[in-house]
Amino acid sequence: MSAAESSNRPTASTIADARGKTYDPVDYEVGREKIREYANAVGETNPVYFDREAAQGAGFRDVVAPPMFAVVYSAGSVGPPIFDPEVGIDFMRMVHGGQEFVWGEPVCAGDTITTQTTFKEFTEKAGRKFYVFESVSKNQDGQEVVRGTWTNIVR
Repeated sequence: MSAAESSNRPTASTIADARGKTYDPVDYEVGREKIREYANAVGETNPVYFDREAAQGAGFRDVVAPPMFAVVYSAGSVGPPIFDPEVGIDFMRMVHGGQEFVWGEPVCAGDTITTQTTFKEFTEKAGRKFYVFESVSKNQDGQEVVRGTWTNIVR
């Protein structure tokens, strides 16, 4: 890395100053077929993920999304912070550190999910940088459907 590149990289202090930064919300319209495609891709077999009548019979409004479908509708909101120059993640050295979710109202076909992400925490340990983001996703009625914690590590 050249001296110019190095001087353009944010310091731990300036990265820490970006904590609390919240990014523009991103909307995702949940389609029945996308739920089916996702359920097939992850090996789900429960009919509530494929058939409206089965889902309604189980008490859902429509075909329900598997819980980890949260990654699909959150991606548009969680991606931009990773590339924010103020946060300063060296994407080429980044590895996925983990995800944690707390689910609320089930997500069904026909919902519009709005997700907003905040840069929550930055720490350094043993030569590694830890970046923690929180996403909050709500449906069209303002009900929280999932709160996610996303940790990225830069080696």
